[in-house]
Amino acid sequence: MKILIYQIDAFADKPFQGNPEAVCPLDDWLPDETLQAISEKNNLGETAFFVDEEGIYRLRWFTPTNAVELCGHATLAAAHTLFQCGCRDRTEIAFESRSGILRVFREKDYLTLDFPIQRGTRCDPPEALIKGLGAEPGEYYRAEDYLAV
Repeated sequence: MKILIYQIDAFADKPFQGNPEAVCPLDDWLPDETLQAISEKNNLGETAFFVDEEGIYRLRWFTPTNAVELCGHATLAAAHTLFQCGCRDRTEIAFESRSGILRVFREKDYLTLDFPIQRGTRCDPPEALIKGLGAEPGEYYRAEDYLAV
């Protein structure tokens, strides 16, 4: 089996800066164990895998140790790969993911990411969060994660 792997430096304007991420375009989905093994071998923050299903790009991400639900820099790397290798005339790419539809817009040399909103609800923080921050923010919100203001 041969799998094409791109290594992209996200959030960078020069080589060898930013966040290095791997991108693997696939013809069909492989078992999660295989995707995990590939990501482990890549040993980068995340590896983005996508499949083109009749013009709908389905996207998943894996760290070297587990699958993740959302990854901005690996999404940016996947969009960059598509814009450079086959979607040169497009100005927008939409990915379908477990976190919803993720859109990436291209304007000249810049890419803009548009992600679903996770609306948080005001909450009391857990002690571990206060201790970990080393400060006492004025407000706390919880969605999938915490936000301290």
